[in-house]
Amino acid sequence: MRLQFIASEIWIGLRRNLSMTISVILVTFVSLTFVGAAGLLQTQVTKFKGEWYDKVEVSVFLCPANSTKPACASGEATQAQIDDVKAVLGSPEVAPEIQSVTFESKEAAWKDFSKRFADQWWINEVTKDDMNASFRIKLTDPQQYQVIDDVLTGRAGVEEVSDQREILKPIFLVLNRATLVAAGLAAVMLLAAVLLITTTIRLSALSRRRETSIMRLVGASNFFIQLPFMLEGAIAALVGGVLAVGGLWLGVKYLVEQWLSSSVQWAPVVTTHDVLALAPLLVAIAVLLAAVSSIVTLRRYTKV
Repeated sequence: MRLQFIASEIWIGLRRNLSMTISVILVTFVSLTFVGAAGLLQTQVTKFKGEWYDKVEVSVFLCPANSTKPACASGEATQAQIDDVKAVLGSPEVAPEIQSVTFESKEAAWKDFSKRFADQWWINEVTKDDMNASFRIKLTDPQQYQVIDDVLTGRAGVEEVSDQREILKPIFLVLNRATLVAAGLAAVMLLAAVLLITTTIRLSALSRRRETSIMRLVGASNFFIQLPFMLEGAIAALVGGVLAVGGLWLGVKYLVEQWLSSSVQWAPVVTTHDVLALAPLLVAIAVLLAAVSSIVTLRRYTKV
């Protein structure tokens, strides 16, 4: 009997404030979509780093014949200078930081370069003498690039020490900033959702003050009186949360998995599994929004 009464009260409240209920659903849907987008962007950054940070190398380019760098003042790197670099890389101070070292001669670099850019018009303007011999170093911990840079930069025969992570940093910067923008918009929309849920519950409580007074007179507890109002907000917020999960799932399914992943095959992308993993958090936020809004509002507007 009590459950039937509560259900009827919830239905009456939702029907009386239908436009406000729809507004709550829409605002919750939009705000949680931004929350989910921020979470998925951060997941994308983590996946990208996990995939590529383990693969990036440090490249030590040796002096070619025509370099203008001070360390190359004596001309092209000699065999003695190359052996000196090898000795440094094999030293007890540096070797523990290195997983593997590959040497690429000038001839091998030219062969790879000419094959890769064979269809370019300017390929005839480049010769083998423009190529750098180099060491390709894979670090045990890619974060320890500075160790290699410190011991080799400025050494005779070494033109440049390059960290491939620098190429990826602009991508991570864009993704991280997009995450911050999405999180900022989500915060604004969540605040709007809280205010709207609060307003909806307040209007519902004011429209039923007579019923509330009667329930109070017959001995109904505060919890029993407030429960229908709380459930009204929870249902509207929950519907918005479910819609947000559905929207994110469809977006990832058709825009990321079926379209973007075919164009960006070299990088891992977020999947619908990531959306489903995020779904419980979004639903929990929706319920929490309703709970906080209800507690703040009902303390005042269900008093008789």
